[in-house]
Amino acid sequence: MHLTSLLKDLTYGDKNPVITKLMENEANKEVRIVFKKGQEMKKHQTIFPITVEVFEGEIGFGVHDITYVLKKGDLISLKPNVSHNLIASENSIVRLSLSKKDKVERVQKVNQQ
Repeated sequence: MHLTSLLKDLTYGDKNPVITKLMENEANKEVRIVFKKGQEMKKHQTIFPITVEVFEGEIGFGVHDITYVLKKGDLISLKPNVSHNLIASENSIVRLSLSKKDKVERVQKVNQQ
């Protein structure tokens, strides 16, 4: 068993969103992404399916040339190999569910490309 919180030890980065692995089990990895208003995760994709939940705030989630406005409580899932980007319209906390086979380091490198 592992117990954690999306609200514990929050850190907002000056330039980029702060990405933290919260937990991992036999099936998946749970990641927190903390955005300051205006911060972005540039267009990227993964070879595994993902699920994104807006825990707090509001983000624009761009996929297939459409930007979906996701607010607190909204969830979106993507199939593998779908390019997407995120931009925070206000300070936001996002939960990202990754496949066990995916790497948190891949997510952390998105804005470094």
